[in-house]
Amino acid sequence: MSDTGLPSPWTVRYSRSKKREYFFNPDTKQSIWEEPEGTNHSQLKQYLSEHPVRVRALHILAKHSESRRPASHRSDHITLPKEQAIQELEQLQNRIESGESFESLAKERSDCSSFKRGGDLGWFGKGEMQPTFEKTAFHLNVGQVSSIVESDSGVHLIKRVG
Repeated sequence: MSDTGLPSPWTVRYSRSKKREYFFNPDTKQSIWEEPEGTNHSQLKQYLSEHPVRVRALHILAKHSESRRPASHRSDHITLPKEQAIQELEQLQNRIESGESFESLAKERSDCSSFKRGGDLGWFGKGEMQPTFEKTAFHLNVGQVSSIVESDSGVHLIKRVG
């Protein structure tokens, strides 16, 4: 039995098409949706809470002139310098720390189409987001808001919600 609670040699993986975890035996190449026989369920649950295969996050995206696609629902041609986009997010970060709702600020400011859902990106697994964004989202605790994160899309504040 490993620290995952799974019998050896089983591992837990994430299915991008089904958006859920599954179990894989590398010796037999067998994949199954249900926990393999002999799994310590409480240990597996603890392991997955500490090492999630997927997370749910909200974000506020501030695009700038150097962004991969400098356009959004807010502006067809974004000319905002990167430094100013960072300053705007710093101001939003202060407002969040003062008790304002992350979701309402995402609706007010985010350049991502997720602004309509309060910045909610839903559940995602590893390999589905840009590397810096993903790494940060997976390292946050539920309820925690990141510092400013840079990606090819722009600069972000990320809040993990699941």
